[in-house]
Amino acid sequence: MKIGVLALQGDFDAHRKRLEELGAGVVLVKKPEQLDEIDGLIIPGGESSTFLKLLGEAGFEKLKQFVRLKPTFGTCAGAILLANEVENPPQAGLGALDIRIRRNAYGRQLDSSIREGKFDNTPIEMVFIRAPKIERVGPAVEILATEGEDPVVVRQGKVMAATFHPELSGDTRVHRTFLDLVSDSTS
Repeated sequence: MKIGVLALQGDFDAHRKRLEELGAGVVLVKKPEQLDEIDGLIIPGGESSTFLKLLGEAGFEKLKQFVRLKPTFGTCAGAILLANEVENPPQAGLGALDIRIRRNAYGRQLDSSIREGKFDNTPIEMVFIRAPKIERVGPAVEILATEGEDPVVVRQGKVMAATFHPELSGDTRVHRTFLDLVSDSTS
């Protein structure tokens, strides 16, 4: 199983390390054609509008095709890119998840925090950095984790998103869930 990590910006290396800890082969994706070599993709945190600029029109279209066919997991900015509705400000996205997401909903960089939420009804540490907030979840979207009343990890088909940074905590369950999703779709 080969998992790509979009390596244009953000802390893609933390995702790489986590995936390798869990036994996955990792490809740091810097060019659109590399998407053809992988079974699943992680879109890390960073700045969603910068991702769009760095991808360019052709890269964005290639990514859009990939997300329709293969498992994809977006964290923070990656979650914003996967949403079909983005606020604060509105922004184009991949439209892969039937959610409305608000950018920087928890405040600025200074307001970043570590919180405890629930993943699969058990406690999990969550690192929020200029995090977006899921404000609406469509009927086909499954909520996998919450922080208080807020959904913070969701899945729709082969696509997952987290509004926090699971790669920055010691808990591997969120990444393991994504690897299971990839494994199920390749078998």
